[in-house]
Amino acid sequence: MALSADLAKVAARAKEAQTRAAAAVDKARTDLEQEVSSARTSAQAQAERLRDNAETTEAKAAGRRTDIQRSFNEHVAKAREGIDTKRAERDVKKAKTRADHAETYAALAIDLAYSAVVEAEYAVLDAELARMDAAQVQDERSRTAAGGVTS
Repeated sequence: MALSADLAKVAARAKEAQTRAAAAVDKARTDLEQEVSSARTSAQAQAERLRDNAETTEAKAAGRRTDIQRSFNEHVAKAREGIDTKRAERDVKKAKTRADHAETYAALAIDLAYSAVVEAEYAVLDAELARMDAAQVQDERSRTAAGGVTS
């Protein structure tokens, strides 16, 4: 099933982000700066793809407007309520429509999860770079206080 494969893709991307974040601690500053820049570009591109996909999804969902800016919990609650209501219906056409909507929602949730993983990777790498900056400033202050030369 395509959704299962998409979910596997999200899991693989999360593992990749975890590995890169763990490796960031041992990277040279210039390498980490490059990775942060790359992760930011990737996160921005993924956010753009998510916006484009949401627009396409909305058109396919026959007028059902998906508001990505709404809180995720509200979105989940509404989707589940609709799914539960439609589950009780026995009409074949309505059941197929409900299945289409459920698949559309699942695909959107996977896209959202993937985007969150990409953004989380960027945030972790950027945090590590900020920690390096803080250490560098502290080292410079220590050298100045000890009568050392600053660069």
